[in-house]
Amino acid sequence: MSIPTPHITAKAGDFAKTVLMPGDPLRAKFIAENVLENITCVNEVRGMLGYTGTYKGKPVSVMGSGMGCPSMGIYSYELYHFYGVENIIRIGSAGSIHKSLELGDVVMGVGACTESNYPAIMAQVPGLYAPIASFDLMLKAYNAAASLGKTIKAGNVLSSDVFYGADGNMDKWLAAGVLAVEMEAAALYTNAARAGKNALCICTISDKVFSREESMPAIERERSLTQMIEIALMCI
Repeated sequence: MSIPTPHITAKAGDFAKTVLMPGDPLRAKFIAENVLENITCVNEVRGMLGYTGTYKGKPVSVMGSGMGCPSMGIYSYELYHFYGVENIIRIGSAGSIHKSLELGDVVMGVGACTESNYPAIMAQVPGLYAPIASFDLMLKAYNAAASLGKTIKAGNVLSSDVFYGADGNMDKWLAAGVLAVEMEAAALYTNAARAGKNALCICTISDKVFSREESMPAIERERSLTQMIEIALMCI
């Protein structure tokens, strides 16, 4: 396959080597317009907005991934394999599983547990594949948070295929030490490993699995996750 792809109409060189990927394309638009400088819109296909600009003089791109492993799988695969992207940092929201996590806490996914079949299909190994983040990006994120005087909690996350009706199993993931649930990291980490590239998932806790009445409103999810975004930008 050559570029443009069926899902991205950008030209060669339109993406920076590092791409920040929120799930929501409107969050990508908000970051581009409010944080980056010299921005250019490089993708609008299917409403999956993508932009390239600069942050403190360094080139960086931001683009939505959509929800779930299949959507993240498509976009991250094409960015790695056809657009020369080296680093993808997922910046998204997550539901806390571990009882110590509060709304607004930032979690770094060292590994991504999943009930999705995506890693098994893509990794093609004779056993159970364990998708993990890139150590260099984790170290940069950890040091960035420390330099800002912020706490970042690192551990396993759960990349679930199910948003509704999955809560009944969360006590089992809690017992296994999983910190939070999101929907894309396992696909991103698997694609990065297969492509020989780098990936990291940083999420802000937007709701609590065991206390659904505690959650951020949608507009706050889109616009107020600045701490996570700042940490990610310091990794480029």
